[in-house]
Amino acid sequence: MIASLPMYARPEIDYAISHLWDLIRKNLNKKGISAPITLSQDAEDLSSWLNPGLVLSQTCSMPYRNILHGKVQLVGTPNYDLPNCPPGHYCSAIVVRKNDPRLLLKQYDQAVLAYNMEISQSGYAAPLNYAAAQGIHFANRIESHGHLKSAEMVVSGKADIAAIDAVTWILIERHEAFASKLRVLERTTPTTPVLPLITSLTLDADKIFDAIKQAIQDTPQDMRDAMLLKGIVKIPASEYLNVPNPE
Repeated sequence: MIASLPMYARPEIDYAISHLWDLIRKNLNKKGISAPITLSQDAEDLSSWLNPGLVLSQTCSMPYRNILHGKVQLVGTPNYDLPNCPPGHYCSAIVVRKNDPRLLLKQYDQAVLAYNMEISQSGYAAPLNYAAAQGIHFANRIESHGHLKSAEMVVSGKADIAAIDAVTWILIERHEAFASKLRVLERTTPTTPVLPLITSLTLDADKIFDAIKQAIQDTPQDMRDAMLLKGIVKIPASEYLNVPNPE
């Protein structure tokens, strides 16, 4: 069996994620569901998501709709403390260098877009869809292999613009000194559901949802604040599947 919560992991909040998992694991055990003592945070994402022994993980909505739907169960959707986002939804912060004189997204049409990976909703699909609606196509793109690296590439000048998951961006602002060299140009429309929590087809997803809900409630407020985590909600799979892929 395997479990992971890798999507927002970073050293400053690993203690809070570990505490939350310990509570989830104990709640699962009370419900007759075995779970590993520790999270496999360094496991390769796709292999862990498709592992038949998957107890719990968090994926991105793009691989969920394109690869994982029908192969895993949707457990629930975390509700993060994000300004101007409905419960269980998020957006991407489109960031540029603070000293870049361009003020409009259309001025970045020929700029270099750093994106974390092509299966990312927030770093790839969201900005491409958002820009395409305005006639912008970002023909010049460079893969960074991570939101943090995308932001760093903009700061260094290797790229001009990047779209950063809203939760990740707040964590970058909190914990990375270089964030002061960036500014948010625009934000994508917050109509996309947050990165879903998933489990294997063999487990009881409702019991896991209840275990997570109780664990979040029992997590100290300072830890919840550190993770920006307010709770968990149920959003139908159809809402994830209806998010368009970029052309």
